[in-house]
Amino acid sequence: MAALNEILPVEAVLLDAPATDWREALRRAGDLMVATGAATETYTGEMIENVEQNGPYFVIAPGLAFAHARPSPAVLATGMSWVRLAAPVEFGHEANDPVDLVVGLAAKDASEHTAAMGALARLLADPDTARALREAATPQAVHALLSSGPESERPRRTARGGGDPHKILTVCGNGVGTSLFLKQTLEGVLDRWGWSRYVTVEATDTISAKGKANEAVAILTSREIAATLGDVGVPVKVVEDFTSATEADRVLRDTYDV
Repeated sequence: MAALNEILPVEAVLLDAPATDWREALRRAGDLMVATGAATETYTGEMIENVEQNGPYFVIAPGLAFAHARPSPAVLATGMSWVRLAAPVEFGHEANDPVDLVVGLAAKDASEHTAAMGALARLLADPDTARALREAATPQAVHALLSSGPESERPRRTARGGGDPHKILTVCGNGVGTSLFLKQTLEGVLDRWGWSRYVTVEATDTISAKGKANEAVAILTSREIAATLGDVGVPVKVVEDFTSATEADRVLRDTYDV
């Protein structure tokens, strides 16, 4: 699977970019993925349409939008972009506006970029690294920080004896972006607890989640997607900051009453 520094090249990093609103901010991120051969201009329109249809659910942390759309013919190769805005813009997110950092993702499928998402989630979960990334003076400095992090997904133990593991679903509109990001954050907490052999986390989309809900002990997602899902027969828990191990820990403790 591709590493973070392979699918987010230095040429796809833009700092202090002007944007008058969230649409222009997404266009900046999309333009970089077009320039580096990851997507066509059509994909930028699909990212904008994703917000128009599903709300700003991919504003996954204070000031951070993880922009993407469903895999489509407009995606030429899995790639990412990094846009730090000159001034923050409003996406309409209740908790995490305004946004000053847009990370774009164009994914060919739901699995090729798993390792990169794991690396990015771990980097942004570390306060010192996250601050250094936001304050980096040059695209080269951003890329160096991204390259210095873990480049592969940590191996995870599966259940051994004692029955099947519990399953938690993380859900987003497309199943390839924010849900995968939240999955990585949750798995980091489960690893720290020593529970990774007992609880599995599966990232999926809203349509699939309704069919898989009866397999899960809980669904974790954004406020916007939770409203879309409605009553699916299992607890649906809202996570505001997908990069926060502290919030993931709290939600897991609430789920298991520990």
